[in-house]
Amino acid sequence: MYVLIPAAGSGRRMNSDRNKLLLNLLGQSIIGWTIQAATAANHVSWIGIISQPDDWQDFEKIIGQLKLNKPVKLIQGGSTRQESVYNGLRALPSQAEQVLIHDGARCLATPNLFDSCAETLKSTDGLIAAVPVKDTIKIVNENNIVQSTPDRRQLWAAQTPQGFNVKLLKQCHTEAVKIGWQVTDDAALFEKCGLKVSIVQGEETNLKITTPQDLAIAEFILKSRE
Repeated sequence: MYVLIPAAGSGRRMNSDRNKLLLNLLGQSIIGWTIQAATAANHVSWIGIISQPDDWQDFEKIIGQLKLNKPVKLIQGGSTRQESVYNGLRALPSQAEQVLIHDGARCLATPNLFDSCAETLKSTDGLIAAVPVKDTIKIVNENNIVQSTPDRRQLWAAQTPQGFNVKLLKQCHTEAVKIGWQVTDDAALFEKCGLKVSIVQGEETNLKITTPQDLAIAEFILKSRE
């Protein structure tokens, strides 16, 4: 299985002046934990890290320290996550038929989750890891007035990895460029193209590191695993 990791994270909400994925988390960078989990998955055979060249020296150092037994390629990112993933798809080896896309900031995903997504991708063209929403969700207008309350039983919080047929996802990205679609994840492009996206049960601990509070929670989770 081929894995693409968008890794051009800004440090703005982490109060950092550099890529947040380079920040320390229990003695290792955030991106280091992410790469380590992906390479430990049985089904993963190749990883592409999509980032800006300014970070490549740091990423190369991290990759070298991990002493991985699977190839890792650095791929130049775009100005948006969507553009970066499109660059990553075009940089995949020619034989790649399926791909998992996993946010670099989700460093707590386990190898088992990667393998579960890879297994499910054998029988579907598109999938996302996700967990059922626990909170009651409100639809609110621009004046902060509640408009409606959707049925929580039909709501799932999307995570990554997200997995796709490479040929179909490339077609969706090409269509997005042509029409001008802007989305926040690749599953949304699949949906816009009328393609089905299945759910794989995600992990409650698979949080996305965005704020200093998230970093503290991640430390607690990693310590509990030890």
